[in-house]
Amino acid sequence: MSDDFFSNRVSVQQVEESNELAPKFDNEGLIPVITMDSKTSDILMLGYQNAEALSLSIKTGFAHYWSRSRKCLWKKGDTSGLYQRIDEILIDDDQDAVLMKVSVDGTGASCHVGYKSCFYRKIKHDKNKNTTSLKFVEKSKTFDPNEVYGDVPNPTKL
Repeated sequence: MSDDFFSNRVSVQQVEESNELAPKFDNEGLIPVITMDSKTSDILMLGYQNAEALSLSIKTGFAHYWSRSRKCLWKKGDTSGLYQRIDEILIDDDQDAVLMKVSVDGTGASCHVGYKSCFYRKIKHDKNKNTTSLKFVEKSKTFDPNEVYGDVPNPTKL
C-alpha cells in the first residue's frame, strides 16, 4: 500500500479538527480496531490493523486485520466464510483507535471459538470469597469451529 494514502500528522488541530485521515500507529505499526455489529451494536471483536489492513478495509469494504500471533495480513472470512462487510468506519479523536460497524455473512458470528462475539464471558468477582471467575454471557456457540476451520491452526497462543 502507498504510504501517501494517509496524511502525515503535523498538528493537534489537524488530527483533532480537520477532515484529514492521519492515523497514529503504535511502535509496531498497529492501530487497535473495535468491531461492532451494525444492527445490534454488539461488540464482536478487538483486532489490530497495520496501514495496509486499514487501507484495504477502506478501499474494499471488507474488514482486513493484522494477525499479531501469525504475523500476517488477513481478510476476515477468507477461511470461515464469515466475512465482515463494513457499513461504517469511525476513528477516535486523536486517531489512534478505529471502530468498524459491520454486517457479518453466514451465521453472523465473528469469534473463531464459535461464539457470535469474542466477548462471550464476563468477569465475576465474589467479594466474600475474594475469588474471580468467568461467567458465560453467550449460552451456546453459533457454529462449530471444527467444522468451519478444520485443521487450520488455532490463532490463540499460550
